[in-house]
Amino acid sequence: MTASRDELATLLGLLSDESSPSLNGLSETFHRNFPKHDHFKLFCALAFLLEQPDLLPGIPERIGALFLLYDSHKNDSMSLNPFASVFAKILEAPVHSQAKPTNVQYSLSACERHFLTLLLTSTPKDLLKTSAKQIEIEYNKAPPAPLPAPDLHKALAEQVRDAPNLNPQVSAVIACPDIVADPNEREGTIGCAAEIVAATAPNGAGDVGLRLEPAIDRPAPPIFACLDVEGIWISPTETTHELLWDPSMCVDNSQGAEVRSLMKKACKASLAMSQQQFVLTQIDADPKLVYHIGLTPQKLPDLVENNPLIAIEVLLRLMSSNQITEYFSILVNMDMSLHSMEVVNRLTTAVDLPTEFVHLYISNCISTCETIKDKYMQNRLVRLVCVSCSR
Repeated sequence: MTASRDELATLLGLLSDESSPSLNGLSETFHRNFPKHDHFKLFCALAFLLEQPDLLPGIPERIGALFLLYDSHKNDSMSLNPFASVFAKILEAPVHSQAKPTNVQYSLSACERHFLTLLLTSTPKDLLKTSAKQIEIEYNKAPPAPLPAPDLHKALAEQVRDAPNLNPQVSAVIACPDIVADPNEREGTIGCAAEIVAATAPNGAGDVGLRLEPAIDRPAPPIFACLDVEGIWISPTETTHELLWDPSMCVDNSQGAEVRSLMKKACKASLAMSQQQFVLTQIDADPKLVYHIGLTPQKLPDLVENNPLIAIEVLLRLMSSNQITEYFSILVNMDMSLHSMEVVNRLTTAVDLPTEFVHLYISNCISTCETIKDKYMQNRLVRLVCVSCSR
């Protein structure tokens, strides 16, 4: 994630705002305008602009950029600051004596170099209470004595030796040697900087630094020598191949389709005896066929009422299914009839049904008998229930 054109324009606008009373005020304004997760990409953009000083309009903007980079990791040691290498390159670059920046990378004025030296050494508290513009004015009135730069360079070099390198690639931005930026044309310089930084990505989200990363050549690994004791598959030697025939290919599955068609009819009407016998024969021949004939727990009551014999054989072969409990629940809760009692009776004699299902079915049958007003039909059903329970 890199700085967009709008974000960079806003950041450069903050650096150019002369109404900021102090450097600390600049830091507070920066934190108010940008969320924390966007800070690092904006600091990277500032580091790139300091590499090309003519992309910043004037000394106050470059002083503000130096301060924000320093302030971003002021509580960390210099060896942990990802921008320590930028500070080192600025101190090693030649000093430019004019207010206008040169085309030499990291070449800043004596005022900016002096400010950076103070930040990295003593950092007076009064310095941070002063604005960047005021620092430039005070320096021009009475330039202070230069600080011991060689000693500072040596100490900083030792600190940044193990620091993370922010930009290990080669910069793809080359300054024009015949053109020097005019600090009075701030808007044009800001627009140029925003365009360059955001030039490489769509929708204004560019790759900060426009850097050319060289390809790293890696030698090809040596060929592994396969020994006799290792897997022969590493270096196969067979030159002939055998075809393996799939016996399930081209097998006629029309009978399975016919059984599914008959089961669909069996849930709507009674099948002829020959059709019932065909279904039962196919189920006996292939025990797994019951899982592919289209029967669901919701269709079970229709199958029981229309073809109870098929329902019995199918349920017996579904005993190992994980849905058998759902089938039992549908069966014992369906309306009481001669066919439903026949199916339940046959199942109780063939397998051990769960006791709770048997009790629930008997209870439902008794409740059904109590609701029948026709005495003849009621007596008949009661006798059927008693016979069924006695089995």
